[in-house]
Amino acid sequence: MRLSLGRATFKNRARRQEVSTAFLCLIPSIIGLIFLTYVPLISVFSLSFFKWGNGAPIPRFVGLGNYVRLFTADPYFIDSIRVTVSFAVFAVVGSMVYSLFVAMLLNRKIPARGFFRAVFYLPYVLPAMAVYIGWSWLYEANFGLFNYFLSAIGVEKLKFIADGKLVVPSLSLIAVWLSGNLIVIFLAGLQNVPRAYHEAALIDGANFLQRFWNVTIPCMTPIIFYNLLMSLITNMQVVTPALALTNGGPGNESRFITYLMYQNAFINNRLGYGSAISFVFFVLIAVFTVILFVTSKNWIFYEGDAK
Repeated sequence: MRLSLGRATFKNRARRQEVSTAFLCLIPSIIGLIFLTYVPLISVFSLSFFKWGNGAPIPRFVGLGNYVRLFTADPYFIDSIRVTVSFAVFAVVGSMVYSLFVAMLLNRKIPARGFFRAVFYLPYVLPAMAVYIGWSWLYEANFGLFNYFLSAIGVEKLKFIADGKLVVPSLSLIAVWLSGNLIVIFLAGLQNVPRAYHEAALIDGANFLQRFWNVTIPCMTPIIFYNLLMSLITNMQVVTPALALTNGGPGNESRFITYLMYQNAFINNRLGYGSAISFVFFVLIAVFTVILFVTSKNWIFYEGDAK
């Protein structure tokens, strides 16, 4: 009995020490999370109730005035939401399809596979501003490479980033090309799909498409969910294309919410109003994230689930 009590006491003590060590190691991360995430978020939310800048040297409390103006008097806000959501839809869907397709190709035994993996990942680590400026040369209306090919096949030249109907799809194409991180994650997920499942499907006579849809996709759903979530959050926060290429044009067709916030807060010096835009944008992303989490329960498959 005494021996059993001694072992139990030792286990409890070791467990407490392990928990204490874990909390001690987490302190830097917790401090960083508080001061780099929660404090700025609370500060932006608080500042959104004040008028500050543009003739107001000190913050002046205006209550919900910034929010009322945002939803009733701002001529750009609704358009910015529409443009941002449109860009996110194009970019997320395109990135997911492109990344999974490339990952499946790179998962096969092909010559120089490591080289091609590096080539497809490289755009992700390039400076974003340089990438968009480089693509602006490809999109150039008169001498750009894309219009050169269109002219060679007898198609009229297109104004990719100067046409309101083409600017969002054109900018989304660049975001798709930059999704090398998704390719790497998909590739890691594909390598963890149990070969036994594919072998069993082959024995049952399943072809490639049947194995892809009934074996690969179900096993990859956790990875698909993660990439979908990260891609959605990243592309909703798009601002570099507007800064590098379009300045929100033509018209308001690339005036993203982040660019609208940047203009009001840092160009027009309306820090309170820019904070209101930022917090509404935060809520919008949170809504999309919650919807994604809620709906994911119906299609994510984890190994061992009984379905």
